[in-house]
Amino acid sequence: MMNLQKAGGIASLIEAATYIIGFALLTTLLADAGFGEDGSDANLLAFIVSNQSLMYLWNFIIYIVNAVFLVVLVIALHDRLKAATPGLSQIAAAFGLIWAGLVLASGMLANISLAEVSALYALDHDEALVMWATLSNVQEGIGGGNEITGGLWVLLLCWAGLRGSSLSKGLSWLGVIIGLAGIATVVPSMSEPGGIVFGLGFILWFIWAGVYLLRHGEASS
Repeated sequence: MMNLQKAGGIASLIEAATYIIGFALLTTLLADAGFGEDGSDANLLAFIVSNQSLMYLWNFIIYIVNAVFLVVLVIALHDRLKAATPGLSQIAAAFGLIWAGLVLASGMLANISLAEVSALYALDHDEALVMWATLSNVQEGIGGGNEITGGLWVLLLCWAGLRGSSLSKGLSWLGVIIGLAGIATVVPSMSEPGGIVFGLGFILWFIWAGVYLLRHGEASS
């Protein structure tokens, strides 16, 4: 029977896959449509409405799938760290579960918004654009505007890993860097560079953590 540590390892690799898929679509099809740039919001909305199935799938992967397996990973890592650093591990796990909840809420809102905006778009393009902008701002406020919650989770988690020697030093220090980058996204001028370090760094961290948990399948006693 698969133990919690190995389940966490698999979950971590799935987390990495969701990030890779998200970045792949963001830098190809969505980039061509002007996503993340100062292009026409009307053109971007037209692309989104015309490609609803693709957007539903993208939202499902980067939000829903990500959130579900993040819960597994958070619990597995807490189980590994709790013996050596019980208090710090509990605080980290709390932030990890909050992060998973925010990601899940963002995904649900994204897909509900897509359905509502698409229905309105068929009747009034301008009103649909206003609704889309409003709902996008709400979604950003819930979980997409900055990465402070995820940053706090990985920072506290990896600091606990360093203090208790429950994770490899390289993995832990990488997590500290990613965590600081995530927290830095609350500063407007650091939002974009911090977000890039956070997102790309987490791909490497998730892969590394997944392999580590699969190879070291027993939690600390």
